[in-house]
This record gives sequence, structure tokens and C-alpha cells, in this order.
Amino acid sequence: MALYITGHKIPDSDSICSAIAVAHLKNALGIEAVACKQGEINPETAFILEKFGFEAPVTKTIYAGEDTFITDTTDLALCPDDILDANVVGVVDHHKLGDLTTSTPLEAWIRPVGCSNTIVKEMYDFYDVEIPKDIAGIMMCAILSDTVIFKSPTCTKADTKAVKELAAIAGIENPKDLGMEMFKVKSAVEGTPIRDLVMRDFKDFNMSGTKVGIGQLEVVDLAIFDTIKEELLTDIQALKTEGERHSVLLLLTDIMKEGSELLIASDESSKIESAFQKSAEDSKMWLDGVLSRKKQVVPFLEKAFR
Repeated sequence: MALYITGHKIPDSDSICSAIAVAHLKNALGIEAVACKQGEINPETAFILEKFGFEAPVTKTIYAGEDTFITDTTDLALCPDDILDANVVGVVDHHKLGDLTTSTPLEAWIRPVGCSNTIVKEMYDFYDVEIPKDIAGIMMCAILSDTVIFKSPTCTKADTKAVKELAAIAGIENPKDLGMEMFKVKSAVEGTPIRDLVMRDFKDFNMSGTKVGIGQLEVVDLAIFDTIKEELLTDIQALKTEGERHSVLLLLTDIMKEGSELLIASDESSKIESAFQKSAEDSKMWLDGVLSRKKQVVPFLEKAFR
């Protein structure tokens, strides 16, 4: 029986690349493994996979009864809907510890670093398995993406070390230049349906029994949103109603200015304001220095909802 490796519901580059890298590692160790995804890949991930010659993993949403390895999350809300009926044999993640539980012991690789692929690099080192050039390339790109080219407060020395070592394997002389290429691809929003933009990097969180959705769009210049910002606001309000969420928030992150504009659709905006100790104006709030949803947004919201 194959081992299925999958990341969270709306996959980003870390989720996809870690699934591919872990699947390769397991196969190298003699365990038949298949990389999977739960949803469609975004433009940045497509760019990364094409650059290093990969097809997107197979789409798989049903895991009941299957041996499964989860990457880039331990939150039930982000795992496959039937994950509690699967045999979860391992996890690799760099987020807070979520509410996924298992009935048997499992392989758990969880570290407070900027990217799951940094931990996957540690897994390869631990098992003394050589990383192929193409696998090294996608792992490196995922780390550059998750750490916002080392600008994110989540970035650690382990992340920068991993990028340096993976770049050498992949034959990439200047990883930062490649990182900027990736973010330019990520910044291309023209012609993309509004709902697709909102859902491009969107996660639902259970905050003390309250459902809160948070999306993030990282770009090199916030000005690209000037003509569609009101449409984004309208759509997150609709998304809140459709999903019976208490709040839907959308971070518009400028990686050059190193800050984010937060768009808010909420039943209780005062709770959002209390989380960040700032007042919203027209359902918008500027958060200076905020680049990371994981470290600079979610913990403050969870405290406010607790």
C-alpha cells in the first residue's frame, strides 16, 4: 500500500514542494510514496515546478484507510476532511501545534523555523540521503517564498543555511534574484478573478470555537490593488457569509515596504482592532512591519478570541 504525502487544503509552494520532497525521500528509503495535493496550485508554485521540471502532484481529497503523511500543517481545518479516518504515520510542520491527533505513534518533525522545507532538508541529512538537483531547487524556492526572501520575522539561521546548501546543489548562484522572480510572478494579478485572488493563499482557523478565515497576497507593490481593493472587500464579506465565518481577513503584503494592509469583514470588528491595538478605517488597517500571518497575525487574533 502506498504512502500518500499531502499538504494543506489550499496549497502554497511550501505545501507542494515539501510533499514532493518527502515523497522522494520515502521512496529513496524503500517506502512507496506518492506526492499529492488537495487543491490547485498557485502561479508562484507553477513557476517553481516548471523551472525545475516537475509536474504538479496528483489531486487527492479522500484519505480514509490510507497511510498518510501530512506536511505544512497539523490543523484539522486544513487537513483532508476525512483525515481522522486515515492512518497518519507522520507530519512535518513549522506552524503552531494544531489539533490533529492519531491513535498510534507517528514520525513527527516539527521545528520553529520559517519553512517546512527547511525541516525536510534536516530529514534528508538525518537519513543520509542525497538530494537531487531538481528537488533541491524546489525546496530552496519554497524556503525563499515562506521567508519572503529572508525578510520575514519567521526566518531563522536554519532557513538561510538550508537555502545556501540547497542552492549549491541546485546550481543557483544568486537565490535572492530567483526569489524576486518568484514574487514578480506572485504579483501578477491582472485578469485573475477576484475570488481566485482571495483564495490564492487562504486558511481557515478555529479560534476558541470561532471560525476565522485569513488570506494573504504578497506583492512587490501594493499599488496593483488600487483599482480592485473595493472588489476584494466585497468578496471577503461574501466569503464570510457563505462559510458562516465570524470574520474573513485579507492581508495585502508589500514585501518591499515590509508591511501589510489588512482588509476586514467581521461580525465584530472591535475584536480585530483589539488584537492589533489599532483602529480600522473603512474596513482597512495598515500593519507596519507585518509580513507573517503565522507569527504576526494568528497569535494576536487567537489571544483576542480566547
